[in-house]
Amino acid sequence: MQASFVPPPRAERGAGFRVVVASDKFKGSLTSNQVAVAVREGVRRVNPDATVDAVPVADGGDGTLAAAAAAGFDLIPVTASGPTGESVRTGYARRDDVAVVELADVSGLVRLPGGRQAPLTATSRGTGELIAAAITSGCTRIILGIGGSACTDGGAGLVRALGAKLYDANGADLAEGGAALSALASVDLTALTERLAGVEIVVACDVDNPLTGPSGAAATYGPQKGANPAQVGQLDSALAHWADLVGGARGAARQAEAGTGAGSGARAVGADLHDAPGAGAAGGVGFAALALLGAELGPGIELMLDLVGFHHQLIGADLVVTGEGALDEQTLHGKAAAGVAAAAGAVGIPVVAVCGTNRLDHDRLREAGITAAYALTDLEPDVRRCIAEPIPLLRRLGERIAVDHLARSTMTPTERGVV
Repeated sequence: MQASFVPPPRAERGAGFRVVVASDKFKGSLTSNQVAVAVREGVRRVNPDATVDAVPVADGGDGTLAAAAAAGFDLIPVTASGPTGESVRTGYARRDDVAVVELADVSGLVRLPGGRQAPLTATSRGTGELIAAAITSGCTRIILGIGGSACTDGGAGLVRALGAKLYDANGADLAEGGAALSALASVDLTALTERLAGVEIVVACDVDNPLTGPSGAAATYGPQKGANPAQVGQLDSALAHWADLVGGARGAARQAEAGTGAGSGARAVGADLHDAPGAGAAGGVGFAALALLGAELGPGIELMLDLVGFHHQLIGADLVVTGEGALDEQTLHGKAAAGVAAAAGAVGIPVVAVCGTNRLDHDRLREAGITAAYALTDLEPDVRRCIAEPIPLLRRLGERIAVDHLARSTMTPTERGVV
């Protein structure tokens, strides 16, 4: 899938350099588009002839909708359930029959009222409501970004919004949230299966955690969502029970379709998905996507680069500027900046990065395909000021990048010394 952008031929833009700014957001400070605008202003101050094109990117977490909108998708507003059940104004991005859904914007930590965490009861239902709205509108391919979740419910809320029925031992509807899964007695997937007929779901996922265990959803991410050690154990046990019943329901359905009946092997169906890499993503939404949505999990940044037509937009570029709030070891493991650098490096285009702070030495940056990193803290050591007033600092970094990497500067030596 490619965006409509077509880079101008060099003959039409004169001798000026072409720079592509493909940065992720600076979390809590700037959107990816704001980063690009500030860098562009700095570059153009030094080299007015330069063509600077913005390509906002994301890795599947917050900012995914904004990146899709920048690529030409329409934003479709929807009112859906937030992680604690309150209604939130959110939406999905659509182009033709393709929809982009961002879990973080509806079931994420940023949607917790007053920031109050609810580790045992937070739900992914709203994400399922967005998918349902997209399917109802005629979308047949859903790209689901699952970073930044507030819940550890194994994706149970999501699949219930799509038609799955979850009952306790008394035949009553199960309560929302991960802790309630320990009381789950039966699962009915009939309506879910019907709803998803003819729909392809692709999940942008950058973690390889299994659903349960020491590196599972509860143990790894539960504390970030407010779970204490006892609650982590409670959630892990509930997720294991959820996986067992899902495996049984899937096995029974498949054996019934084959006319063999549900035997002792029914529960084993899906056992591999219980430990599958990525099953623990987003509090177990990865597991539900694999086991119940028939989804394909892929690296978030690679999916997003394809979504915005990034490879096409590299045509004729002389330099790529990528970035994110902090360059650190996590950057090297599937984050947006590393993905952009890999894609540009594959076609021989040099890459530099802008960031709030840089914790990677020169060798580690080189391993990621990044020639140099320019940090706000290089100019202003007060991190609080960098967060509060980043745009003037980013403009200055844009000037430095132009001086260091784009020839034919129009700045005087005195001006260069200032920046």
